[in-house]
Amino acid sequence: MGPQGAGKGTQAALLAERLGVPAISTGDIFRANIKGGTELGRLVQEYTAKGDLVPDSVTNDMVRDRLGQADAADGFILDGYPRNAAQVTELDGILADLGVRLDAVLELTADRDELLGRLRKRAEIEGREDDTEDAIARRLDIYAEQTAPLTGAYSERGLLVRVDGIGSVEDVAERVAGALAGPRG
Repeated sequence: MGPQGAGKGTQAALLAERLGVPAISTGDIFRANIKGGTELGRLVQEYTAKGDLVPDSVTNDMVRDRLGQADAADGFILDGYPRNAAQVTELDGILADLGVRLDAVLELTADRDELLGRLRKRAEIEGREDDTEDAIARRLDIYAEQTAPLTGAYSERGLLVRVDGIGSVEDVAERVAGALAGPRG
């Protein structure tokens, strides 16, 4: 977990490689469908172009399907999911149906100015249509309102691990590995 630009995708990919499990990014799945011109892609683009989040029903079904695939049987890293309380409840149900549990919920932290700078740079480099100034600000506001409060629920479950997302990719990766190896709570 963490706001857009905190480094979730980068760190999820590195951690997944380290652990030998898939990194499952709802954003990557959505962008692949947009690029491929699929029906899901067109639907997703209607929302992301405005800075809105894709409706829970679409996201939940996609995550349920992805977690049921064979390569996720021995573990997985979720990136960008859950984003709100309803998705936490849905994820709990998905995991119960699969007979698995979460080992940890990692939150990458960074201040808003740093995030805005990173996202502007990402928009320049990658040319992502969903990284306009207005869309970035709206997603950061939605994160603060809907997703950030989920960390309290995961903390109460003893699953939350917070890591400072500022620094080089390598430094943050080492902090992530160290934090996940330590005690939770």
